[in-house]
Amino acid sequence: MRTNPFSKKHYATTNIYRPQPQDHQQPEEERPNVPQGIMTKCPKCGKVIYSKILLKNHKRCDECGFHFKVSANERFAMILDDGEWQEFDSQMTTRDPLNFPGYGDKLVKTQTLTGLVDGVVTGKGKISGLPVMLAVMDAAFFMGSMGSAIGEKLARLFERATKERLPIIIFTASGGARMQEGIFSLMQMAKVSAAAAKHSEAGLLYITVLTDPTTGGVTASFAMLGDIIIAEPDALIGFAGPRVIAQTIGQKLPEGFQKAEFLLEHGFVDRIVPRDQLKQTLGTLIKVHSEWRQS
Repeated sequence: MRTNPFSKKHYATTNIYRPQPQDHQQPEEERPNVPQGIMTKCPKCGKVIYSKILLKNHKRCDECGFHFKVSANERFAMILDDGEWQEFDSQMTTRDPLNFPGYGDKLVKTQTLTGLVDGVVTGKGKISGLPVMLAVMDAAFFMGSMGSAIGEKLARLFERATKERLPIIIFTASGGARMQEGIFSLMQMAKVSAAAAKHSEAGLLYITVLTDPTTGGVTASFAMLGDIIIAEPDALIGFAGPRVIAQTIGQKLPEGFQKAEFLLEHGFVDRIVPRDQLKQTLGTLIKVHSEWRQS
């Protein structure tokens, strides 16, 4: 006897075989063989996108505009003319100054997985035919955390840009200072900021492009020192995370707090530019500044 959920009365019923989902599965040899990585699902709207189309669209969802994370090398290819650049300090890496337990092994493992020596790639190329110094932080390497090698590479890039009298663009993506390097990491905030100041005193252009996420010591130093500060849509930008701030002050934070759009509304960002428009926007800014210097 089973209870009919649609009636108060009980009726005798006969067990009827109902095929289970696995009964309808195709035999192993008849299943379609879909290569891994051919499709990508947007984490925001759920749309499934052909990976090749996603790459052509600068890793931006054409349905909701969500910006996927891109590697440093992909960023160089998207921004610079013909995707060509001269890389600087390509083998510079940290030497574990504090002998932090397990840090050395983790460094080697991360270098192997990402193909990067450390969390930033620096170089020189052209945008709209004009020479520019460029640095791109890669969140795949220790969440883009700033260690001594990153600070040194950025400081050297500013020095090169000042010497050659060229503009500099830095794409930031960071979880903050690298805790495994302690005070050596925090020192990079002052070092890079000082190099940026000398570049500014020479009357040269410095543009920062804040990508998701840009937080901690990077935000508290060179990321917010740009003459022009651009952000990608919906990027998380701040010092401490919103959850930490809410727990500290005991108050509910405004909707979208620390998102690029919130910062634009409150004057911390000059403009939000979708990724597919970044190259044109940066090229225009460099051209205008170059013409102003020559006038």
